[in-house]
Amino acid sequence: MHPNVSLVAGPLTALAAAPVVAVPVRPGETAPVVGAGADVVAALGIDAAAVLAVRKAKGEPGEVVDVPVGRDGVDTVLLVGVGDAGPAAMRKAAAALVRRAGSATAVVATIADGLPAEAVAAAAEAATLAGFSFNRRSEPSDKPALAVRLVGDSEAEAAVADAVAIAEATCLARELAATPSLEKTPQWMVDRIRAIAAGNALDVTVWDEKRLVAEGFGGISAVGRGSARPPRLVQVDYAPRGATGGRVVLVGKGITFDSGGLSLKPLDNMRLMKTDMSGAAAVVATMSALQRLGVRRRVTALLPLAENLIGGDAMRPGDVLRHYGGRYVEVLNTDAEGRLVLADALAYAVARLDPSVVIDIATLTGAATLGLGKRHAALYATSPSLRDDLVDAGRRGGERLWPMPLVESYRDSLDSPVADLRNVGDPDLGYSGGSIVAALFLREFVGDVPWAHLDIAGPARADADEDEITKGPSGFGVRTLLRYLG
Repeated sequence: MHPNVSLVAGPLTALAAAPVVAVPVRPGETAPVVGAGADVVAALGIDAAAVLAVRKAKGEPGEVVDVPVGRDGVDTVLLVGVGDAGPAAMRKAAAALVRRAGSATAVVATIADGLPAEAVAAAAEAATLAGFSFNRRSEPSDKPALAVRLVGDSEAEAAVADAVAIAEATCLARELAATPSLEKTPQWMVDRIRAIAAGNALDVTVWDEKRLVAEGFGGISAVGRGSARPPRLVQVDYAPRGATGGRVVLVGKGITFDSGGLSLKPLDNMRLMKTDMSGAAAVVATMSALQRLGVRRRVTALLPLAENLIGGDAMRPGDVLRHYGGRYVEVLNTDAEGRLVLADALAYAVARLDPSVVIDIATLTGAATLGLGKRHAALYATSPSLRDDLVDAGRRGGERLWPMPLVESYRDSLDSPVADLRNVGDPDLGYSGGSIVAALFLREFVGDVPWAHLDIAGPARADADEDEITKGPSGFGVRTLLRYLG
């Protein structure tokens, strides 16, 4: 569930309909409440400067002070710090507003009134995201979704509509990733994808386990062999009339649960592995919003879906797999399975789809978090322009991507004495750089096509609420991909 966010023109038209009213506070102002909010506090008899002084608040982004009112249909006024009122500050402000709204069912907010469309959109997006919730309790909450009405210029209406569409797609990615793996089999994912596609001008093609074997998808087949719930490959096509530019192919890692296989993970590392399909979730969610946002590019998604479990036919260390297109890979760690399913999908994309750009997104390596932490995704690219475009799209969407090097001197760590490649770097060479080595492995399957790889192992999951991010799966990547494609 997430809030319903909309734009209204003029503060007085919606004021009486909401028990909570939020107004903006900027630091360093003699009259701290600005814009239409000043009229609101004046009408309600609130001395905002005095309240802020008593509460030692300065108007920094995300700072919220509540003022009980109890008149004219308004129970509470929230003085919301908006800082410089830029997009980043407005994300913090809107997220804090939604969290402070508590049990209220409706909020009217003048915090974005008079701001540029980009800042208004940032507020709308963050308000939608910050209120996301997911549970499987026996008695779900019957509380209706919070309605947030942002007061703003009608010129911002289209920007807000797009922002809400992007945020709702991000919430879909969070919901898919949060679904327990008991439910979330590869076939469950297929069924959800078909349902999503039905109303969004998308065509779906599915490979079952027999077709995967018959057509040579050795990586996906091997990873899924240990589970009683067989693997799938899903292709989703969006081809708008009059599409411009070449085809963009998005590939999302879809490991619906990852035990590590015979290279078994410790329990603490396994607890979060229902989210090891966050890359696929981000891609599915991106596809769900393309028609709504009026994207004019042709986009194809490839989603390799498998459970990496232990079973009588599970993939073994030392096995050699034949991937789509004929390249052989020696498996030396069955817990490095994501790159095996991605390799099949990347090779298929290049061989069969004639892409102009290929982008994959995956919770691929814990190594990516060692230097970047959990707020940045590692970005690898063979095209400087593609790299820069993605970094810019991430900046505009509030998602942090950090360009990483494809270190050529590390490539020999993937050499195998019995196959074309090994699936993990040779530790005897002492290079470390596990995220870089994994990216170099994937690059072997994309040929000369401009390609980017987003390793989202860090930002795909959040340990706590922070601004518009809620604890659990974050839906990372959706905001970046949709802005890149738009």
